Amino acid sequence: MPKTDTILSAKSLHYFLQLIDTMNYTQAAQILGITQPALTQQVKKLEHAIGAPLFGQMGKKLYLTEAGKEMETAAVELLNTINGVVSDIQEYTQADKGHISVGILNSLQSNIFYQFLGEFNKKYPDVTFTINYFDRKELWRRLDTNQVDMAIMYLPDNTKKEDTNLRHQYNYESFYDDKLVILTHKTTFEAGESYPVSRFVNIKWVAYPDNFYLTPLMHGYFGKKNKPIIPIKIGSTKELIKMAENSDYDTFITQSYYDAHRYEIDSTNLTPIYLKEEHGFTISYVYRKGKLEIPRMQNLLKEWEKFLDKHQNFSKLLVDQIKS
Repeated sequence: MPKTDTILSAKSLHYFLQLIDTMNYTQAAQILGITQPALTQQVKKLEHAIGAPLFGQMGKKLYLTEAGKEMETAAVELLNTINGVVSDIQEYTQADKGHISVGILNSLQSNIFYQFLGEFNKKYPDVTFTINYFDRKELWRRLDTNQVDMAIMYLPDNTKKEDTNLRHQYNYESFYDDKLVILTHKTTFEAGESYPVSRFVNIKWVAYPDNFYLTPLMHGYFGKKNKPIIPIKIGSTKELIKMAENSDYDTFITQSYYDAHRYEIDSTNLTPIYLKEEHGFTISYVYRKGKLEIPRMQNLLKEWEKFLDKHQNFSKLLVDQIKS
């Protein structure tokens, strides 16, 4: 038996990909629930079997070698094949068993999905879930490579070939119309009113990083000639608002988050207003068309639709969750 047969197991490939995600042995080992020496040993066995180093080190930072990049591609393909085979076998089992992987956009207000998940789990305890948060690019990649069964994200999204491929490769449904809310220090603005972008050209902002949904959206509203001035970028909405409250910087968040947390925001300091140019976006769930052939996915989507019908006042539901 070739030595690679005993080394290239699904477990070892999973360990390898997890280390790529963190580029840190300690963090990867903690996530995997193993010791750092055990992870190091697995990687060394892989490198020995392949005959080339997979990782290099520059100072304290790891990086993928050319062999490592090739191995990453192969590992993803192999695990996708394995997961596909398992999924194919489970497709024809009962709808109340199996595993579902859900990816959620990292800046999304997702409380409502967790409420649904709690109700669904009580009804179907043998269906297991993995929920992970990703930026837009990574979420699309995982949808494309079948690493998540369903994604919850904002649409429209210009991260990739969204218009064409969304129609041909995916099913998607919108369940909430969202929009951008500006929280401003300007005392001349009235809460809830809409103002042109030109009123904000010289304003300084604390905003999300560029790979989050709202920041490119705001850049689009400002246009190529007038880029928003963003000295500070923060990936946490809660910390974003806190920074705005404790500085002279304005910020912008989603309506769904504002509705859920309005009572936590200092309304004497930050006034919620809107842009006249803002055209809104939707919170949507997206899944590959072939997923409808899987009984557990059919069941999930059916129950999800029932849940949404029962809670049509989405904003009220979010606020009630904060109050309770």
